[in-house]
Amino acid sequence: MTVTTPSIAVSSPAFPGRWVGGVSLVVGPLLLLTGVLLRLPFDFFFPAQLRAYGHHPDLMTASYSFVSAGWVLLWPGVTLLAARIGESFRELAVWGGALTVLGLFARAFHAGVDHLAFQLVTVQGAASATRTVSETYGAFHVFSTLNAAIMGGWVLLAIGAYRSRVLGPLRAAALGLASAMPLGVLKGTTPLSVAAAAGLCLALVPLGMAALRNGPTPRAATVAGRLLLVAAVGTAMFLLGQAG
Repeated sequence: MTVTTPSIAVSSPAFPGRWVGGVSLVVGPLLLLTGVLLRLPFDFFFPAQLRAYGHHPDLMTASYSFVSAGWVLLWPGVTLLAARIGESFRELAVWGGALTVLGLFARAFHAGVDHLAFQLVTVQGAASATRTVSETYGAFHVFSTLNAAIMGGWVLLAIGAYRSRVLGPLRAAALGLASAMPLGVLKGTTPLSVAAAAGLCLALVPLGMAALRNGPTPRAATVAGRLLLVAAVGTAMFLLGQAG
């Protein structure tokens, strides 16, 4: 008798589906880890991050772009993970999934502030941008109320993934490490950042690969058509975004 792990045996929900959710679980953590490692040489605090952008704009743009894209692309994977946890523990799935997704929204807001701060470096110089950021750093914004969600959502997901046996103890602990990722704007890389991003890769990438393998393999023509559609829609969205 063959025993399959719950992460593979559970049927895929209609939304986000195994393809969108699986790709999210694979690509999101890898983008995040890449971005975190790219800014590893620079000091953690925002004055050094702004100076680093002044001297290495392409590198810092790539770093922050990878990180922000990684956080945003994780939401379908989190939804799929929560759905699988919900097969056994609905409350943990609901609260863990909801808080984690809300935390991803807050991360996206922080990424917007990061982008604006870097444009200030381009227009005004690093010293002026640092002064502006310093004088406005503690300003209230509604997403500051989600700081607890940024940290606590991953912990609840990790507990739910372990109790539902979607993840084993090691990978569940690695998932919980995501709560250690520094939050806020213009945050550089620390050892905890690397550990959190690597933990997400360890926990989620194999789960995403399992999701992609679970179920019938689509025909080559279907895959090609979907890829062409994604490429066309992505190109149109990029051009529309550049047009303002």
